[in-house]
Amino acid sequence: MQDSMEVATKEQVVVPDAPATLVLELGYRGGSFSGFAEQEGCRTVAGELRRAIETVLHRPVDITCAGRTDAGVHAVAQYVSVPVTQDELSLSGRRLMASLTALVPDDMSVRRVLRGSGDFSARFDAQARRYRYRISCGRPRPMLLWGHTWWLRPASTLDVEAMNEAAQLLVGEHDFTSFCKVSSARMLQEAGRSLSRNLSSVRVSAAEEVGEPIIAIDVEGNAFLHNMVRIMTGTLVEVGRGFHDAAWVGEVLEARDRTAAGMTAPPEGLTFVGVDYPDGMLCDWA
Repeated sequence: MQDSMEVATKEQVVVPDAPATLVLELGYRGGSFSGFAEQEGCRTVAGELRRAIETVLHRPVDITCAGRTDAGVHAVAQYVSVPVTQDELSLSGRRLMASLTALVPDDMSVRRVLRGSGDFSARFDAQARRYRYRISCGRPRPMLLWGHTWWLRPASTLDVEAMNEAAQLLVGEHDFTSFCKVSSARMLQEAGRSLSRNLSSVRVSAAEEVGEPIIAIDVEGNAFLHNMVRIMTGTLVEVGRGFHDAAWVGEVLEARDRTAAGMTAPPEGLTFVGVDYPDGMLCDWA
């Protein structure tokens, strides 16, 4: 999911006065994972990655990520952080990269090995997070994008201009209750936490990837609620199909009611594409 509600699954591992933080830029194909967060008896991104890091460092670790993803959701530039000890600073970046690449499964990729300060957090130091949702329309089955796009069929056309117009109503800081999974919204409300988020950009455009036409929904914001991008997508598709005009999305937003919005789009079309951190906060692990 795209929210920051953290549920501990084991005792926290503390590195007192950590001199630095190991930061990994991570990609994964989400199809065979039950999401990022560890769950008992399930194959998860965090579970596979933690085992690999613990094998390299020879100790238990806790992993912090920039944004947890749901089952089936992909990533090309997820960021995770693990505080390290003074002795671990002597490990070379080249060795870490090679060891982790060998230890993670084939549907994961350690793309970069970085270093942050001892108090760096992949989650709390993130300034913005970016997602792309891909939609394929029409009768031809997507081939190279299969498993990475929502295939709308039979022959279906979407009004991209109307969708993009509607998307602009979501830009800015709003209460996104209408675009949050009901159970998660209730948990946040009961904990006295805000359902407001700030989106700096939402753009719907026609594009092409690996020779296949898609409609891309690119979203950037400071943080996201559970299912938020997928519900936004399902709602914008309602506009694209002509079921509602663009102004309807503003009404959905104001309703602050999940039942006012469109369907939750399938997870396979969503990819976590990047995170922004302050300049100079991270550097390559030498």
